[in-house]
Amino acid sequence: MILFLRFEAITTRIALWIAILCLVAAAGLTMWQVTTRFAFGRPSTWSEVIARSALIWSVFMGVAAAFREGTMIALEIIQRNLPHRLGLALYQFSMALTLVFFSILFWQSWSMTLRVQRQLLAPLEFSIAWVYVALPVGSVFIIIAVLGCMIRAGRGAWPPKDDEASAAEGTAT
Repeated sequence: MILFLRFEAITTRIALWIAILCLVAAAGLTMWQVTTRFAFGRPSTWSEVIARSALIWSVFMGVAAAFREGTMIALEIIQRNLPHRLGLALYQFSMALTLVFFSILFWQSWSMTLRVQRQLLAPLEFSIAWVYVALPVGSVFIIIAVLGCMIRAGRGAWPPKDDEASAAEGTAT
């Protein structure tokens, strides 16, 4: 279990860095697109497509880190107001449903990626499959992160501490 949790921490950090790099690339390319369109009057034909693709990659890579940090929209208000064991059971059930969802998403998106691999992005000469593959790759990272959340919760790391509660504890001592 500890080995898997270390693996999960590494993979989630990798996914987060990929998400950050893709977001920075999307912002830079969007700024380039606006500059070429309004300052030079000749919009770049390729930057919008790549920026959009980078945003897709950023979202699917960033979700893994969001799950790991507990920042996804959750049933937390309900879970925390239930008795501990019942709240933990609800948390584990919601994570199990999340695993099912992203497993189906992986399967279907991989199939779709294979189907579109011969199609080219309009202004560029590379396959649109490079954009579609963000879904199955992101799903794998998310599944690993969710499994890590479930293991940590099963080992007693649930409910996660609030940032406000942690800050209050730090100032009280």
